[in-house]
Amino acid sequence: MKMEPYKQPPLFALDIGTRSVVALLLQPHEDQFELIDIEIIEHKERSMLDGQIHDIPAVAAAIKKVKETLEEKHGPLKKVCVAAAGRSLKTRRAQFELDVKGKPILNPEDVLHLELSAVQKAQFELAQTEIKESSLHYFCVGYSVLNYQMDGEIIGSLVDQNGDHASVEVIATFLPKIVVESLLSALTRADLELEALTLEPIAAINVLIPPSMRRLNVALVDIGAGTSDIAITDENTVVAYGMVPVAGDEITEAVSDQFLLDFPEAERVKRQIHTEDTIQIADILGFETEYTKEEMVAPIRANIRHLAQKISHEILELNGKPPKAVMLVGGGSLTPELPKHVAELLRLPENRVAIRGIEAIQKLKKTTTNSIGPELVTPIGIAIAAKENPIEYLSITVNNKKLRLFDIKNLTVGDALLAAGVDIAKLYGKPGLAKIVTIQQKVTTIPGELGHAPTILRNGETTSLHAVIQANDEIVVMPGEDGKEVTVTIAEIYGDVPTLPLLINGEIAEIPGYFLQNGKRIKKEAILNDRDIITIQYPETIKDVLNSLSIEPKTFEPIMIQFAGKEQTLFHPTQQILLNKTKSTLSTRVHRNDSLTIPEFNKEIEWTLQHIVHTLQIEEEKRIQVFFNDELITLTKPIFQYYREEALLTKEAKIYNGDKITVKSIGDGLFILQDIFAVQEVIIPENSRKQIELYKNGQQTGFAEQIIDGDKIQLIIK
Repeated sequence: MKMEPYKQPPLFALDIGTRSVVALLLQPHEDQFELIDIEIIEHKERSMLDGQIHDIPAVAAAIKKVKETLEEKHGPLKKVCVAAAGRSLKTRRAQFELDVKGKPILNPEDVLHLELSAVQKAQFELAQTEIKESSLHYFCVGYSVLNYQMDGEIIGSLVDQNGDHASVEVIATFLPKIVVESLLSALTRADLELEALTLEPIAAINVLIPPSMRRLNVALVDIGAGTSDIAITDENTVVAYGMVPVAGDEITEAVSDQFLLDFPEAERVKRQIHTEDTIQIADILGFETEYTKEEMVAPIRANIRHLAQKISHEILELNGKPPKAVMLVGGGSLTPELPKHVAELLRLPENRVAIRGIEAIQKLKKTTTNSIGPELVTPIGIAIAAKENPIEYLSITVNNKKLRLFDIKNLTVGDALLAAGVDIAKLYGKPGLAKIVTIQQKVTTIPGELGHAPTILRNGETTSLHAVIQANDEIVVMPGEDGKEVTVTIAEIYGDVPTLPLLINGEIAEIPGYFLQNGKRIKKEAILNDRDIITIQYPETIKDVLNSLSIEPKTFEPIMIQFAGKEQTLFHPTQQILLNKTKSTLSTRVHRNDSLTIPEFNKEIEWTLQHIVHTLQIEEEKRIQVFFNDELITLTKPIFQYYREEALLTKEAKIYNGDKITVKSIGDGLFILQDIFAVQEVIIPENSRKQIELYKNGQQTGFAEQIIDGDKIQLIIK
């Protein structure tokens, strides 16, 4: 048969699945593609497991066989479009928390740093689950933020937020590098050159969900033989990938068990359930039986429900909520009643979950010979997506280290740092050492200086984690410097020196207290040290108040003497302090808002004997009043004499602290008539005979007569 010449060479695409290899040829026609031929071959052994090639020679042999079959009909094939299986994608959730106490308002760069730290944590945890694997052995093909939290509370956005602890939880998807490397090795063994590479979920999405529809939250599920691959779109991009290890084979095995069929026959019968109302089967015992569709479905409904549950649960895990719609592709999507169960489990209307075949591929030229089954959506998508949106490798340098990145999205500087193994969480400098101090029995933590942001250069110019990278970019990242240990004074933490309010001499006064640092008095400008114990000391006594007022307390100290054999502590009349109108001493305690009366002090206060006698309220003299010639006169007579050692003291004598004063009584304290003439002058007239007569209370008496208070004395001169 003579081949019709084509304007462009056909596209050769391979879908290397768990059970089979699907090869097809597509002919480009301007903006459409025509399906020319399809070849399918099943693996003889389990050379594929979960999307990864385990036996490269065996897979290469299968590829070579389908290649040669197509070459016999269509000529030599040198280049091929392939996809990394979606089932080989690894998905991990991780949460990363950052201490932001005292940090300025979070900006978008800070939030991206937090997100990438969470992705790197997921990458590390993934590597820990694999023996002898490194986190660098995985490509991050995408991640979605599940939630942000500030101080444990879920929040819509961390930008412009303040708090102590910010965290983000992400779900990240990774592709093991070995999947790509083993795929390339198998192609080389089959004498094929890689023309373009894509991911199976991306392939299916690109042909079924054009970019104009990706603002919608849609889940696409590719149900194969061994696994069901899931991809989710939202906000104009693919936001998540996932996989569940159950698919069409589970339903085939259920049919085999229920109706005693071998596996190939059970697979044929399973497909007929989708298209026929009655099904004729022959079991392994040779019995032929005809069943209705309901009779076939009823025994395996629990298995169908289980498959739907697994798929629905993974969609909710990846998306955090039911999507707006679900598209089912792949041979396993033909499982009877599967769309209905998925819709029910996701609480969606039944018309929001649909099986999509190649008839839904807008860029595929429709022909009457095309099979319209959903099993060909992914292989055709591989060819179209790999041609129109090929995934390439970018060669870049990070800190002088050469890297090749799997370019499945707009790669950023952040992606480059992840691939280079740069510890994102350690890019920002550590906060300086904090200090923990106790102020008035309250423990206070004083954070250190914040760590500085890293310096990131792209081709010698400052850039950010958000910046998109290009091939051959040179990236240099230098971690930010650590913050310095905090240096802070007591005044900066506590404020001004505390005061004790008092009323002094009728005016309000704030008497300053002081700080004690580990028991020692310090100024408010003193630097705090870690583990310091700071206490505040207020004036406690009148003496403390005087010291605060710069008044010499000694001015108001009493004199201490021995007087008449007794120890006496005496205050000078001019130095008595009143507390709330009550006489007080220097040791009297004061409290907030007390009233103090402090006399004007004289540093030259002198004590005299007169002050001592007056203070002790000693009766200094005997006193009587008598009438002399009808004139009232007062007679006084000292009672005591005072001595310091042997020296007689006058009332004006100065007394000193520690003096010993003895007291002696003078006479009997009685008055006689003669005492009158010591204070009363008597004038005798010159012409008198100088005869004197004395009368006491009308009775004639003599000079030695005792007199008492109130006596009437009369002196007559003749």
